[in-house]
Order: sequence, then structure tokens, then C-alpha cells
Amino acid sequence: MAAGAAAGAWVLVLSLWGAVVGSQNITARIGKPLVLNCKGAPKKPPQQLEWKLNTGRTEAWKVLSPQGGPWDSVARILPNGSLLLPTVGIQDEGTFRCRATSRNGKETKSNYQVRVYQIPGKPEIVDPASELTAGVPNKVGTCVSEGSYPAGTLSWHLEGKPLIPDGKGASVKEETRRHPETGLFTLQSELMVTPARGGAPRPTFSCSFSPSLPRRRALHTAPFQLTVWGEGREPVPLKEVQLMVEPEGGAVAPGSTVTLTCEAPAQPPPQIHWIKDGTPLPLPPSPVLLLPDVGPQDQGTYSCVATHPSHGPQESRAVSISIIETGEEGPTAGSVGGSGLGTLALALGILGGLGTAALLIGAIMWRRRQQRGKERKVPEHQEEEEERAELNQSEEPEAAESSAGGP
Repeated sequence: MAAGAAAGAWVLVLSLWGAVVGSQNITARIGKPLVLNCKGAPKKPPQQLEWKLNTGRTEAWKVLSPQGGPWDSVARILPNGSLLLPTVGIQDEGTFRCRATSRNGKETKSNYQVRVYQIPGKPEIVDPASELTAGVPNKVGTCVSEGSYPAGTLSWHLEGKPLIPDGKGASVKEETRRHPETGLFTLQSELMVTPARGGAPRPTFSCSFSPSLPRRRALHTAPFQLTVWGEGREPVPLKEVQLMVEPEGGAVAPGSTVTLTCEAPAQPPPQIHWIKDGTPLPLPPSPVLLLPDVGPQDQGTYSCVATHPSHGPQESRAVSISIIETGEEGPTAGSVGGSGLGTLALALGILGGLGTAALLIGAIMWRRRQQRGKERKVPEHQEEEEERAELNQSEEPEAAESSAGGP
């Protein structure tokens, strides 16, 4: 009696063991094809086999055979006896069994448990906080994951380590929704924290999505950092952005160094980016822009933009950087030195031209005066010569008479 009971127990154990060994878990991605092999089936017809399906598409077992034809577009038996599901969906989860008989009469059974999955996109942080206040509850943000199956879970991390909600320093409000048509899930997780006084001044948070199926990697958001303010310390609002240039005026000789400094006092400090001629410069954020060995390519209009998490971007006034070409005796008239130097050069050129014209006019007037003086002197000499000639003529007759009346 006891021996019979023991034998029955062994039969039950072997039967259960055989069922476990014969069952195989299969995971298939939604929208992809799936092929299930019928073990022991002849590779070519004629074949003695039968597939039985119990899925979300059936109310009871669905029987398929090579002689019965396909089951609409859901499944069909291939020539080698395997079962093909062209496009796997959520309704195809369930049990698939095949019983095949070889040509020598050996019967083989195959048993599959099929589960489907869908990988969502990376989770995102919606409405993240810009700063936190110590000692009071603060909303850090809402982590959102869309398009997963099964639903999966969302988790928060602090400084790269799992953040366990305790209802005091950290609490999480979760929500799960399922799309009525696709059956895919959308998860939301809102994190509230109460930073401790004297704790970390700039904690780093992140969120991750973990699939329900094994051997699937978690998906992470990008980490983000927040500033914690204590009691009695308020953030300093962003004031007007000031742009300073050294040397002052921005007009320099070739090869000189120009230093641009963007002053934007605020707490926390804003990020400073630079713009030249209306185009952002591909440089890392910095409040100082150094232009060493200035050349023609550095000429232009510069400004800086301060970006504060609480106040948005704010641009400074623009300043101009120009090059002054210098010679041995100083700047030349053709130098590029700004509007003031150009006006001065133009004025000097006009005055020089007027001076030259005045000298020419004076020389012409002086020569004309000299010619008029000569013309006036010529008639005076002619009158003197005529008088002398008349005197000589009157003296000659007198001399002749005196010679004729002599002894």
C-alpha cells in the first residue's frame, strides 16, 4: 500500500518535471514577426502535427493544422511545421503547444509561454525646479515615460544613487495610464523633497525607467543640478548686464590684446555666452573673452548674453573692436581708427589743401606786382633820355656859330 503510494508520488513528480522541462518562455517585441518551432515534426510534408493556441485572441484553445490552412493574418503553419506570427501584438500573449508525430511513430510535444514587450523612449523630466529651499517641501520635477509594455517602473536617483521615498525628506506621487487603442502605458512620477538645513548646496537628481521583463536595460534621464538656499539667504536677481572692454574704446594696434568682461551679478551666477556681429561664438560659457594678438579678423561688434535659470537670457550693449594702422611717426590718415580719427584726418587734409592754395595765390599776386613796377619805371627813363638828346642838339649849333665868327 505504502509502496503504491510512493510510486504514485514519483509519477506525479516526473509528470510535473516533464511539464516544466518542456515549457519554454519566449519574449517577442510588439510589431515584429515570431516563429515557433514544432519539435519532432518532419521537415517536409506529409506531416502529422497539430498546433493549439490559447491567447488573448481566443476564448478557448484554437487548433491549427497543415491541412486546415492559416488563421486569417494572425498565424499560419510553415512547410517545416513551424508556426509563424507575422506581426506580434499584445493579444498574442499566451500558451502555444505543438504535438508532432515522426514517420516512425514517435510523438513529441512543444510548449511555449509567449510574452510581448515594447521599449519606450527615454524618460524625460517635465517642469524641473530651478532651485530649492532648505527646510520646506519642494517639487523637484515630474518624470514621464511613454509607450511601454508591460508598464515597468520609474525610479529617482540622488547623486547617482537610488532615492528611497520615506514620506519625510522625500515623497513620490505616481500615476499610470494605458492607451485605450494601443494598450501601451504612460508612467508619471512626481518627486517632492525637503532639503536638510546645512545639507548639500547643489544636489544632482535623475530618473530612470526599468522594464518589467528580465535582461532589459534601464533607461535614464540626463542628470540635472539644483541650488539649495537656506533661511535668511535669498537669491540675488539678475541686474543689467554690463560689458567692459580693455583698452577703453576698443581701438587698438595690430598684435595687441583686447579683454572683454561681462558683468552680470546674480545668485546663482548666470552662464555667459558671447556674440560677434549677431552670431553666437562656439565657445564654452565664460564671463571673460580674451582676444590675443588682434588682427583684422577680430574686428567687429561684440556683446554678451547672461542666462539665469530664474530670469532667462539678457543681452548687454554692443561694443566695437577696430584696428589702428600705425607708422613710424604715429597714425596715418588712412588708418582704421574709428569715426573720431577719420574726421580728424579729413579735417587736417582740408586745412592742408587750403594752406597750399593760399601760398599759390600769394606767389601769383607778388609776381604781378613786380611786373607792374617794371612797367612804371620804363617811361621815366625814356623821358630823361629825350631831355638829354634835346640839350645835346641845342649845344651843337652854338658851337658852330662860335667857330664861324672867329678871327
